[in-house]
Amino acid sequence: MPDVTQLLREWREGRKEAADELAPLVYEELRRLAGAYMRHERPDHTLQPTALVNEAYLKLVREKVPDYENRAHFTAVAAHHMRQVLVDHARRHRAGKRGGGMQALALEDTTLFQPERSRDLLALDDALSEMAAVDPRKARVVEMYFFGGMNREEVAAVMGVHFNTVSRDLRMAQAWLKARLLR
Repeated sequence: MPDVTQLLREWREGRKEAADELAPLVYEELRRLAGAYMRHERPDHTLQPTALVNEAYLKLVREKVPDYENRAHFTAVAAHHMRQVLVDHARRHRAGKRGGGMQALALEDTTLFQPERSRDLLALDDALSEMAAVDPRKARVVEMYFFGGMNREEVAAVMGVHFNTVSRDLRMAQAWLKARLLR
């Protein structure tokens, strides 16, 4: 069975078939990651983990020059794409709740909607985007650790920094995000 890192290298060097060969090797890991994301979403969410994986994978393979160093880096980028898919979906859903060309229904004819989860995701995305403008490294560390399911050692390897730097970045980022989200 081919090595993921080797396939990533071949893909980067222009062998497009490597992306197809890569898919079955990383699918279960991406599916697990998508499942973790979806556990934090509202119960009536229309996206399923499989659809989230597919949309994120399509974004990954559409990149002009893939520059993934290894499996952990690839997973971190996939996590970023999954978060973006969910944020885009939440924005569309929120726009639909403001009308979006929908016909009005009587309250008794509607199902229960829990907008707080969509709002939480959008608020977190806004806060992470704000953090990325101030300190891109900390924002990437948070994304890989919390959303990518990577441990501190894996984040350190992908980022090319020391384990202690990742730990410090996480502590500072958590404090910053908490303050930002509580305002």
